[in-house]
Amino acid sequence: MKLKLTCILTLLIFSCTKKNDNSTIVKASNKSFIDYVNPFIGTGAHGHTYPGATLPFAMMQLSPDTRLDGWDGCSGYHYSDNYIYGFSHTHLSGTGVSDYGDILLMPTDSINFNNGADGTKGYRDHFSHDKEIAQPGYYKVHLDSTNIDVELTVSKRSGIHKYQYQNNKNQYLILDLEHRDKLLDSKIEKISDTEVAGYRFSEAWAKDQRIFFYIKFSHPIIGDLGASEPLLYQKKAAFQFDNPKNKPVYVKIGISAVDIEGARKNLEEEIGTKTFNSVKKEAQDTWNKQLEKIVVQSSNKDYKTNFYTAFYHATIAPNLYQDVDGRYRGMDLNIHQTKDFDYYTVFSLWDTYRAAHPLYTIIEQEKTNDFINTFLAKYEEGGVMHIWDLSGNYTGCMIGYHAVPVIADAYLKGINDYDIEKAFKAMKHSATRDKLGLKSYKSLGFIPVEEESESVSKTLEYAYDDWTIAQMAKSLGKNEDYITFTQRAQYYKNSFDPNTQFMRGRYKNTWFNPFDPYEVNFNYTEANAWQYSFYVPQDISSFINLLGGKNKLEANLDNLFQAKAETSGRNQADITGLIGQYAHGNEPSHHMAYLYNFVNKPYKTQEKIHQILTQLYTNSPEGISGNEDCGQMSAWYIFSSLGFYPVTPASNQYIIGTPLFEKSTINLENGKKFTVTTENLSDTNIYIQSATLNNQPLNQSFISHSDIINGGILHFKMGDTPSKWATKDNEVPKTEISEHTITPVPYIEKGDIAFKEQTQVSLNNVDQDASIFFSINDKPFKLYQSPFIISEKSILKIYSEKKDVKSATIQTQFHKIDPNLSVTLKTEYANQYNGGGNNALIDGIYGTKDFRTGTWQGYFDEDLIAIIDTGESKKVNLVTINFLQDQKSWIFYPKQVSCYGSNDGINFTQIDENKFPERNIVPSEEVTTKKIFFKQVPKKYRYIKIIAKKLGQLPEWHLGYKHNGRSWLFADEITIK
Repeated sequence: MKLKLTCILTLLIFSCTKKNDNSTIVKASNKSFIDYVNPFIGTGAHGHTYPGATLPFAMMQLSPDTRLDGWDGCSGYHYSDNYIYGFSHTHLSGTGVSDYGDILLMPTDSINFNNGADGTKGYRDHFSHDKEIAQPGYYKVHLDSTNIDVELTVSKRSGIHKYQYQNNKNQYLILDLEHRDKLLDSKIEKISDTEVAGYRFSEAWAKDQRIFFYIKFSHPIIGDLGASEPLLYQKKAAFQFDNPKNKPVYVKIGISAVDIEGARKNLEEEIGTKTFNSVKKEAQDTWNKQLEKIVVQSSNKDYKTNFYTAFYHATIAPNLYQDVDGRYRGMDLNIHQTKDFDYYTVFSLWDTYRAAHPLYTIIEQEKTNDFINTFLAKYEEGGVMHIWDLSGNYTGCMIGYHAVPVIADAYLKGINDYDIEKAFKAMKHSATRDKLGLKSYKSLGFIPVEEESESVSKTLEYAYDDWTIAQMAKSLGKNEDYITFTQRAQYYKNSFDPNTQFMRGRYKNTWFNPFDPYEVNFNYTEANAWQYSFYVPQDISSFINLLGGKNKLEANLDNLFQAKAETSGRNQADITGLIGQYAHGNEPSHHMAYLYNFVNKPYKTQEKIHQILTQLYTNSPEGISGNEDCGQMSAWYIFSSLGFYPVTPASNQYIIGTPLFEKSTINLENGKKFTVTTENLSDTNIYIQSATLNNQPLNQSFISHSDIINGGILHFKMGDTPSKWATKDNEVPKTEISEHTITPVPYIEKGDIAFKEQTQVSLNNVDQDASIFFSINDKPFKLYQSPFIISEKSILKIYSEKKDVKSATIQTQFHKIDPNLSVTLKTEYANQYNGGGNNALIDGIYGTKDFRTGTWQGYFDEDLIAIIDTGESKKVNLVTINFLQDQKSWIFYPKQVSCYGSNDGINFTQIDENKFPERNIVPSEEVTTKKIFFKQVPKKYRYIKIIAKKLGQLPEWHLGYKHNGRSWLFADEITIK
């Protein structure tokens, strides 16, 4: 995307406004901050934002719904749509999974409970963007078909709809509780002629979401809910208003996760008798106060709009999840109460620990304490600190234990209004479970491919999280924990392949093959090897040593940004915003452009940061290059446009990039200001020539958290060519683990795990100074000095040692394939699911129930046709083959499996056949395996052919059917007896 620059705004005149605490706030005098927010940014492409009304970190998100399902309908709204189904009260901002859209209200001129998704009239209504307005805290649209004007505004837990009907006839309002998610239970109760209450329990991403509502109308309703069927109005209802003078109809609503009474109290306390305009004013005043925390000065209106929209998006989530009386629904789904802190939900921590939460440690320190107290409450309620929680539910989404770095980062910055000992206990608890690959990670120092999906990404992210635990342990004087987690923080070394210079999966202690760094496969989380091989933020100095020096990291970064901008393997919609293989649309890449600073080349960081800021963020619906992800994409923009970024949260260090604005001021909660000023800045003058901090020369390309919090002025002199600023070794940032170093685990460099006659085995270690020891079949360990031969089924054990520090001992089973057997595949398997290669179906290694562990051979929309040559004609009594089914992952059993025999390899006779009638293909969330048996009266054959027919198009009941989804076929291990 190219950013169209428009320099139509004159420089703002700035003034000073006094706050109650006598500190000074810098703010614009002639225009409100909200005037620079465009809520439509990110509503197109894959941004997944919504344009409706909400407040900072609030419970209610009152917004139009234009899309009922699909990946680009995650927020309920997409800019390309032409119909509005109604206005619901909860929405997710920029997520990659769909949920919310609760309690839909739709004004209309007739009773119709069909939403019109099937193309019929329904209650949906056409709209155009020409008659649509979105501002912070306010939304307005004209419904074309019914000529109804709709306006929306909100408080924290409540909101107001304003409807202006075309005339005083047939003024109806549809309430639809079946909208979007699967409805588990619901209730609509008429309290009076102007009041309605109820609840909606639903299942989607959150398996048991509960929301209650209380509604007050400005005009009485006529009749009994307008429903023709007795049970219908438990799910849907139609209200007709008595409004002979056709005055605006106001609908006030409060919501709660606790009960109806909580929803009523929320409404009464927050809105009560307030008018629509007064609530709107309060909402927009709140946003102006929020946005004035950072004031930027620029002659480029689009830059300012991008910035304040990013600031707006960065402070929409997490969302308040607590009533005005302090009650909330916890992770145990029971009701709890506290007034000691505000309780929140919607923590997209895999995304937001990187920049959003570090941003909050600067501008939202009080809320950061609330967030951490929320983590600890969830820990007590549910037994673990969540990874991605949603409305009292564990979603099981994403990897790592990233509540940990959020706590450590805050604590090390002096934000500590919570039980510190409990926090540290919860952090250790997160790191010492046995789920999600942690059992192997703890015992082996890495996660094997065959043990857990996304093994590389999990190993790397656990290592970083462990480093943050170590830093907090050191600060607390917990030396044993400091040693343990410092050692674990180095486990990334066990994923590094020095030959390819990439982080790779280890399959049975060999490198996963065949290897293609462009391939998106089950070894990485929403990424490929390019996009995870630079993820060592906690130990960049040692990582540089592994690579072979700073010049190697620089060359690898150059290759990253210059590589072809395409991927192979599975389709991953999250991988967007590509500059080479740098994928700005997804979080693992977000720190990479700053790594040039660590190799004494800050000018390259400056080039890349300016390119990303100006090309991948635009003032348009498509203006975010990937999912907004609850503020992370926007937080990256905020930090980077100010001129620095937290590459390593919990280091208290920010790496300098290049500023986008002439002047920026952070108005801190302590009353101080941190200001970034520039000299000679322009679209071509993007290179830092020199810098000062508080009028003292700043020759290093990083600043500290205390530099910001203590207030001051960071000044940059800019130019149009690279300079020698911050290019000396003592001027560059570094992160380094220099004590309690580990000896990496050795790996099998060459040798077939499944072989025929024999295989030659070579061992290696990323640390060339480490000694390797090996044992075969429990014989005494001996020093490895040269390759050796394995010719029988064997168990190999290996470990490394350096300076009396031993690695874990790794055990690998070697399988001997009948040398007379061979397999010919007439159809192609997907490389990412190769199961071990061409011999996977006869190698004696059986697949587990998790297809992502790489032991199954996968075929996408292909039949499986395999011919086994036994070497000679022999009696065949039984043939078997295994299949896997995981419907959620689009993997289905074959429709039919046939077995044939032959003696010449050309003319085949059918031995047996198994069919799976389509009528038996029913929805199931259970992952199952099935062994197919083919029996016959013993007869001699040399060749056995298996033909497994794919299912093909997914069943109508499957979510993928709407997208013309095709099935996968996963097979393993053909045996012949």
